[in-house]
Amino acid sequence: MIKSVFFLNINLLVGIVLIQTGCKENDKSTSPKVPTYNMPQSNEPTKPTKPKKPRPSVEWSYIPSGSFIMGSSIYEANRLPDENQHQVILSAFKMSKNEVTFEQYDAFCEATRREKPSDEGWGRGRLPVINVSWNDARAFASWMGCRLPTQAEWEYACRAGTTTPFYTGYNITTSQANFNGKQPYMGNASGIFRKKTTEVGSFAPNPWGLYDMHGNVWEWCSDWYGELPTETQTNPKGPLNGIYRVYCGGGWRSDADRCRSAIRDSNGPEYLYYIGIRLVSLN
Repeated sequence: MIKSVFFLNINLLVGIVLIQTGCKENDKSTSPKVPTYNMPQSNEPTKPTKPKKPRPSVEWSYIPSGSFIMGSSIYEANRLPDENQHQVILSAFKMSKNEVTFEQYDAFCEATRREKPSDEGWGRGRLPVINVSWNDARAFASWMGCRLPTQAEWEYACRAGTTTPFYTGYNITTSQANFNGKQPYMGNASGIFRKKTTEVGSFAPNPWGLYDMHGNVWEWCSDWYGELPTETQTNPKGPLNGIYRVYCGGGWRSDADRCRSAIRDSNGPEYLYYIGIRLVSLN
């Protein structure tokens, strides 16, 4: 009887051990694996992002402070009635040596997902950007950390200390600028009519190192269009409001008299036909 109880207890103990062992093995084989995650530490570097392309570079000319007579003399040939002469005093500033190119403006369009303006089939690269509205020009200038020139700054920089109709003197030729040479100034000899824009910097600069201030493309200014005053002004910014924005300089298809230093034209801020951009630095 005692032996029977002993063997019964031994068998029971072995069975319990086998059952426990079998459960452990069963747990290993059938229990679902719980995924583990390595939580990032606060000092771990974040996932690298795609680097932004740098803004296009700009070459600057330093424009010294000074005063000048803005507008045109009543004796200047082919002057317009809205070119009232008056003295203007300006602080120094920096202006881009060249008109903004398609290469520079296209980088802006790609970065901001804007539609690129038409190049009229003439090409892009170092050709001056055309077909941009005043609103587009201001947006580009802001993106570049710059601004558009005031009309007074533009004319002052164009003249570069001269008082003649052009910074080249009393006449301008198509070897000095890109305009409609078939319509020369004051009956001078006719020249080439290229019928399109030329690469920036294709002609000699003015005395302050600025290229293409006469012809090639008209250039937007920041001012609203309005009647010029007759009294002395300091760093004028034009009228407080208006309908049209000013652009200066003449273009590739302009007659010579439409490329004079005092010339200005205007249109609505959305107008863009053959108009380009020149920048002024904020620094």
